[in-house]
Amino acid sequence: MNKIRILVVDDDRDFAESLADVLKEHKCQVDLAFTGEDAIERFRQTDYDITFMDVVLPNKNGVESFLEIRNLKPDARVIMMTGFSVEQLLDEALEEGAWDVLHKPLDMADVLRDIERLRPSGVLLADDDPDFIDSVRELLEQHGYDVFVAQNGREAITRIRTNGIDVLILDLRMPILNGVDVCLELRRSGHAIPTIIVTGYADQEVDALNKLRACKVSGILTKPFDPRELLRTLQSLIDRTIA
Repeated sequence: MNKIRILVVDDDRDFAESLADVLKEHKCQVDLAFTGEDAIERFRQTDYDITFMDVVLPNKNGVESFLEIRNLKPDARVIMMTGFSVEQLLDEALEEGAWDVLHKPLDMADVLRDIERLRPSGVLLADDDPDFIDSVRELLEQHGYDVFVAQNGREAITRIRTNGIDVLILDLRMPILNGVDVCLELRRSGHAIPTIIVTGYADQEVDALNKLRACKVSGILTKPFDPRELLRTLQSLIDRTIA
């Protein structure tokens, strides 16, 4: 994976440059913006993995800038920073999907924790449909995930037992061992991991899905699904795993 690309937005140049220096020491690529307007313009030209945004900025404040950025890039990960009591603004940002709120002076452990959430995670895509595999694999790799493929249930179990897999995306109708058998076998052997079930036949597989819910699978998606739904579910599982 390439270096994590970060945008720091703060009108305190000394603070912004100091934060950028620390992030660069941790192998991040960092750009700076000193106004909300500048940050928005940078987002029109560049995709950032994460943005640290001060709340109190001249002219357009940090929350207003964040909301405009989210209109441009709905999946933007923005962390609000504040040294003031601006609870109403922060509440609005969190309600609109801000990733986190950090209070100045920053605890660098909190900063690095948020960055660590972006590290690539091993995702096993278990499906025997080559077109589906190609499309989902491309989507996930574009978002920084390490993706592995298994084309039958037995292969999926073998791959998970070798470690390096954090999340399983599992089709119900798999050859050799179906999705239910895979989940049960992983659970019996102590190798159960967060699992997203994918099915194109939800109305025909009610019993199987109920059995999987009893096994506490982490999500069920019905084909065709919105790719953003898969990304949200996947990121939520990873966040919970590292929390």
